[in-house]
This record gives sequence, C-alpha cells and structure tokens, in this order.
Amino acid sequence: MTPPDAASTIVVAGATGRQGGAVARRLLGAGWTVRALTRSPDSKAARRLAAAGAEVVRADMSDRGSLDAALAGARGVFSVQNPALSGVKDEVRQGKNVADAARAAELEHVVYASAGTGAADTGIGWWDSKLEIEAHMRELGLALTIVRPVAFMELMTDRGFYPPVSTWHLMPKLAGGSTPIPWIAVDDAAAVAALAFAEPERYIGRDLKLAAELRSIDECRALYREILGRRPRGFPMPVWMFNRVASRDLVTMWRWLGDSEPAGNSDTLRAIRPESLTVRDWLQRRTARGQPG
Repeated sequence: MTPPDAASTIVVAGATGRQGGAVARRLLGAGWTVRALTRSPDSKAARRLAAAGAEVVRADMSDRGSLDAALAGARGVFSVQNPALSGVKDEVRQGKNVADAARAAELEHVVYASAGTGAADTGIGWWDSKLEIEAHMRELGLALTIVRPVAFMELMTDRGFYPPVSTWHLMPKLAGGSTPIPWIAVDDAAAVAALAFAEPERYIGRDLKLAAELRSIDECRALYREILGRRPRGFPMPVWMFNRVASRDLVTMWRWLGDSEPAGNSDTLRAIRPESLTVRDWLQRRTARGQPG
C-alpha cells in the first residue's frame, strides 16, 4: 500500500458531481491531498469540499490548458465525465483531454469512471463513448484502473435521476420487472477508487466491474415498501416523451438489460470491499439518516 503524504496530491475531475464528490470525500478521509476541479468554485458543492479540506481549482475538461495547469505536480487523477450534461461528443472530448493532460504531466496513476459491461456491441451511446475514452487512455500507455458500475442505488431515490418516471415506471417496463440489475451505492464505488490510489501495485491494469448485488426492480420495490413503509411513487410517461426530456440512451440501456444475460455479478466488489451495501442496507441507512425516498 502507498500511504498518502503531504506531497501526495490526487486530482478529482468532476469533483462537484455525485461520483467525483464521493471520491474526493473518500480521499480526504484517507489523508490524501485533494485538488478538486470544477467550473464553478463558488457553488455550494465546491464550498463544501473546500470546507472539508480540498483545494478547489477552477478548470474545464473541455479546456486542455486549464487541465494542464490543474494536473501539474499531482500523483494521480480520478477522471469522470457526465454525458447527461455535456452530450456524448463532448464527453469523449473531455475524457480524452484529461487523459492527454495526465500523460503530459506524467502522472503515476489514472482511475477512470466508466460504465456498463465493457462489451462493444451494446449500441448504448453512453457506454460506447466510455469505451472510446478507455481505448485512448490505453494508446497513451497510462497507468490505468477502470471502475465500471452499471446502476447506482441512488437511481431509486435521488431527485436528479427522476425516479418516479425512470426507475419506478419506465425501467421495469423496458427492462422487465424481474430482470436482475447490478446495483452499487455511489459511495462504495468511490471507496474502490480511493483504494486503487492507495494500492496502485494491486489495481493498475485492472478493469473492475462493480456490483454489490443483483436485484430486480420488483425486488427493489418490495424492499422499498418494507423499509420505508410505503410504495415508491411512480409517474407514467410515454417513452417518446422521456426520449425528448431525458435521454434515448437510457431507454436503449434498459431494453438491452432486459434482452441480455445478467450484466455481471458481485464477486469482484465483494472480494475488494465485502462491507459494500446491499440494496436493503442502503435503504435502511437512508431511513436511519432521515433521507427521503
């Protein structure tokens, strides 16, 4: 294990997002120096990171120059992009920019937040774009670890994911209510990323497919009702309307999950982090903290 010291700086791209923010907090808790990149240093999320001890730096992943300055002198970088915000073409450009800046800065380790199964024949734009970024990183010869979740448990409750429309209405209709879905909590995925930086000799070169357990939407709905005491709220929306207001790629992904073999298992995550939360654990923890579903 490589213990963090005062000179051990990890840059976190997308630090004010769900994954980036969770990784930044995990790294800070483990004693790393964290350089948190954001386009909006004055945002609430950025101010919370600064209060927690992160060095908040203004940078734009579409601006290679800002990345070169932000990565200078660091040991590693956590790279994540959000196609829901930028679009797939800009996601690829941003991911390649981070990779190029990491190569130029001669960083010791890049941990990349990908998604999906790693298969190249899914037709899911949000997954294919990440494969393109991964290929570019490998061409550059980066010391690379890939973390690859499929479905975050936060899809069931976080308002930003519109769960009444997406998870509880359209997802079971398109993927099937009994289809096993590989779930992981964002914080557990972040814990794996932080562990990869701490133990580079163990994780460089690995492609980690992360799932805490496989549960169908029907099973998740039953657990939700058991633990929260009510059924999750659903809001009917036609698929064509969802395509307009959200993303066609989500619809494609759910249909692909329903038509394919189960997308992975929990073996990898349980071997790395056996304490990772199950869906039941995660819902119980939210209830204990008074977080609404």
